[in-house]
Formats: sequence, structure tokens, C-alpha cells
Amino acid sequence: MTTPLEKARKDPESMKARILAVARRIFGEYGFHGTTTRMIAQEVGIDISTLHYHWGGKKDLYESVVVDINKDLRQKLIEVEKVIHGLPLGERMAISIDMTTDYLFDYPEVSNLILFRYFGKTRQEGNFDSIIPEFTADIARSMGLARDRKNVPPETTMKVLAVMNSIHNFISGENFFRPMVKVDRERYIALVKETLKFIHIPAFTQNEAK
Repeated sequence: MTTPLEKARKDPESMKARILAVARRIFGEYGFHGTTTRMIAQEVGIDISTLHYHWGGKKDLYESVVVDINKDLRQKLIEVEKVIHGLPLGERMAISIDMTTDYLFDYPEVSNLILFRYFGKTRQEGNFDSIIPEFTADIARSMGLARDRKNVPPETTMKVLAVMNSIHNFISGENFFRPMVKVDRERYIALVKETLKFIHIPAFTQNEAK
């Protein structure tokens, strides 16, 4: 049986897809507990019964948002890996930072929801917790830091988390950080990439230089 999420992803112009797109943004802005289905329905321009008809309750919709984001992240990782395969580590890092940062700035709800999952005091059951280690292992393998995704040393996992968390924080915190540096959005994105490369590339490539 086709799930509502599968139907929404298959037909981006459908009502299911419209609701899903708004739900991603609002859950990303307010988190699970700060969001109501009424808020989502009002933003879409429908009554709440229509939302429940297409997606069920809030928990059902939230779980679909999480799965949808996971699918998009998986696809982006595959795209990045195709581009960086076989390149020196420093180049792999630079390209990965550029591509990942561009994607997450286009879809900031991804970073927001991940940080909500990390730091929220009240946690909603979902599959973000199980999928984050899997993505971390995939990133470590694609960067050449681990031979396979099943045998990633804890030190490597921590290094990958350091990179990803710094990216997520710059993106999720844009409205706080950008006024501090007094630049427009285009310049802010460029500065984020420059800063991430300044911090992480030397740290990851220092052993290659020896």
C-alpha cells in the first residue's frame, strides 16, 4: 500500500506535498511541541480536517517529515560522494563543505530539526536518533576516514560530528549570527564556507602533510 509520503514525493503539486512542505518549515522553526496542526493548516490555507484527511494526526505528519528529510539527506550524500570520489582529502573536504552548506541553506529546516533532536529537553519519538549515526558513518566512509560504514572508530565519528554540528549551527543560527557580522545573506553563506574550511581542512589533513 502506498504511504502518504510516497504519494507526496511522487506528486510535488498535490495537496499532500503542499502540506508536507509547509510542515517541514514549521516543524523546523518551532519543533514538534511548538507546532500545531492548526498552524500548518492555516499556513497552507486549508481547514484542519483536510490536513487530517491527508496526513492523520500531528505525530504521523511529523514522522513523515523526518523520513522525508532523511531521504533527501541520503540523496544529497550520494550526489556529494559521486563528485568527491578519488580526490585528495583536502579537496574532498572543500567540495563537501560547499555542497552540503548550499543544500542546508536552501533547506534550513533540516539543520533546525536535527538540532531540536539533539538539544530538546522533551523528546518526541522518531527515527532521527537512529539515522544520525548511520549518516555519520556514511560521511566517514565517503571522506576516506573509514574503510566501511560498519567499522568507524569513535575518534572518527567525533570528527565528523564536529564538522556537521558546526555547519548546522551556522545555518540554524543565521538570524542570530548574521546581524553580528553585519553582512547580507549571500556574503554570510560565503563566510560560513570560508570559516568551515579554515577550521576543518587543516585539522583533517594535518597527518597527510607529515
